[in-house]
Amino acid sequence: MYNPLNTAALEQLFTHARTHNVLRGEVTDEQLRKLYDLTKFGPTSANMSPARFVFVKSAEGKKRLEPFLDEGNREKTMAAPVTVIVAHDEEFYDKLPYLFPHVDARSWFAGNEPLIESASFRNGTLQGAYMIIAARALGLDTGPMSGFNNAGVDEEFFKGTKIKSNFLINLGDGDPSQLFPRSPRLPFDEAAEIL
Repeated sequence: MYNPLNTAALEQLFTHARTHNVLRGEVTDEQLRKLYDLTKFGPTSANMSPARFVFVKSAEGKKRLEPFLDEGNREKTMAAPVTVIVAHDEEFYDKLPYLFPHVDARSWFAGNEPLIESASFRNGTLQGAYMIIAARALGLDTGPMSGFNNAGVDEEFFKGTKIKSNFLINLGDGDPSQLFPRSPRLPFDEAAEIL
């Protein structure tokens, strides 16, 4: 058990962190490797780790992504230093003998398409959320979003595989002057209960 994080850390990760629409600056390859190396430790069912990440950084990579962005997301994504395609591999179970060697976990999934689809999507989404928190922990601002043509991105970036895109995360140095006022959140009694 660890001690609770201090207020400054909680602010950086949650209470003061925001979704940025304007991201500038530079994100290095070393930062992206550190980002993945933190993200990979977030828990997933049977350690399945189905998420696959494409860090779109180059002008060529951005040009490939651009046609699939919704109009409202195009300008900010093209301007961001990095856009992460958060995806999940529906053949994740082939890695389970390595990732979860304690039992024959591969047999739980192989041939069970509904379970493969739900487990890979759920756990890949979790890993994308871990990436947002890890990015904030490393001092990067984030702009997660949907609003793109998943089928087009899958064809362009994952053709011939069982990898499917889920959502995008823009990374960089956010401009706080461009933030909308913070939207409200539901209070505990409307969103949770203790039984």
